Amino acid sequence: MKATSVIGAVLGTILRVVAVVAVIYLIYQGSEICYDYGYRIFTEPAMTSEEHAKTVRVTITSDMSAWDIGKLLESRGLIRDSKLFVLQYYLSENLKEVGPGVFDFNTAMTAEDMMAAMVQEKPEEEEK
Repeated sequence: MKATSVIGAVLGTILRVVAVVAVIYLIYQGSEICYDYGYRIFTEPAMTSEEHAKTVRVTITSDMSAWDIGKLLESRGLIRDSKLFVLQYYLSENLKEVGPGVFDFNTAMTAEDMMAAMVQEKPEEEEK
C-alpha cells in the first residue's frame, strides 16, 4: 500500500506540473498574439512599395460593416489581415466620417491611408 500511495503522489505531482506548464504556455502564446496585434495596429506597413504598387478599384456601400470592408480589402490584396483592419477602423480618428463610395486604392497605401481616403466631406451647412 505504501508503494501505490507514493506512485499516486508522484503521478499527481507530475500531472499538476504538466497542467501548470500548459497554462503558462497558453498565457505566453496569448500574450504574444495580443502584443503582435497591438503593435501592428499602429505600425502595419503597406502591402508593397511605391514602385511595385498596383491600383485596385473598390466599391464601399453604406450597408457594409467594418468587418465586410476588411474582408473586401483583404480579398483584393490591399491588406494582410481583415481582423487587424477592423481594430484599426474602430481606433481610427476618422471613424464617424468614413462613408460609402467608389475608391481607387493601391497596394502601397496603408489601412490608415485607405480610411482617410474614405472620409466623406461634410456639406458646409453641417459644419456650422
